[in-house]
Amino acid sequence: MPNSKKKKLIVIAGPTAVGKTALSIELANDLKTEIISADSRQFFRELNIGTAKPSAQELSEAPHHFINSHSITQTYSAGDFERDCLSLLDSLFETLDYVILTGGSGFYIKALLEGLDELPIPAPGLRESLTERLQNEGLEVLRKELETVDPVFFQSSETSNPQRVLRALEVYKTTGKPISQYRLENKKERDFNPVCIAVNRDRAELYQRIDTRIDNMLNDGLVEEVRGLSEFKSHQALQTVGYKEVFEYLDGNYDEEEMIRVLKQNSRRYAKRQLTWFRHQGNFEWFDVEDYDQILHFIKAELAI
Repeated sequence: MPNSKKKKLIVIAGPTAVGKTALSIELANDLKTEIISADSRQFFRELNIGTAKPSAQELSEAPHHFINSHSITQTYSAGDFERDCLSLLDSLFETLDYVILTGGSGFYIKALLEGLDELPIPAPGLRESLTERLQNEGLEVLRKELETVDPVFFQSSETSNPQRVLRALEVYKTTGKPISQYRLENKKERDFNPVCIAVNRDRAELYQRIDTRIDNMLNDGLVEEVRGLSEFKSHQALQTVGYKEVFEYLDGNYDEEEMIRVLKQNSRRYAKRQLTWFRHQGNFEWFDVEDYDQILHFIKAELAI
């Protein structure tokens, strides 16, 4: 890539509902660049209400990539995103000196910035044994075990994904080394320089925004959206906060009032895990999301413009 040292990837990370979308659009317009989504569920065309995608109006205000780019009928992993996003950046950097990456999926951001690890093959029979434990004992038991052996990884948002919990335990039980440590030792070099920003806001205000977002999603038809996705219930993207709780309601495991309570509670917990993850991963410069002038000043200084 010509002049690759001049290329910068501006990463805007932070918890759900903090205001990353509006911030990124304003930055994209001021910096005259484009936005790549690093939200692992906004890729899928069929997932709309529960993923809090940018509205049609917001999408028209700045060029976006990796939103509505795939169908839920497809399997799309962090490794696929890493490969495809690197290819996209090669193309964008032909005419742009900097591009914005934004989202709350820390694993996908990390995959793009550092690459995915070539993790060891698990010991024979280990995956089967752990899968049986997952079925018999439940995810929470395995999560508590993971918290003991790898507290850094435990704080990530990935631990809501059963397959990643199993993989982390596989690595530890096979090598005796936490997966978080293994990742730190295997970073890949990139042809761009990241400028990493994380945004937050007052905790009470953030939680209120989360609660309001859930109310709006329900009013907009979240339950109907989830009901229409029943045949894809086992898809990884639907085993996440905002969808799994509605499936539980539709399965009759609790009533509507309890569904709303659990939706809000789990969304707040997810935001807390995201904040912990970004504080422990990478060199993020933290800002209040409302401090736009400071954010822009910092970015321009990093870009030397």
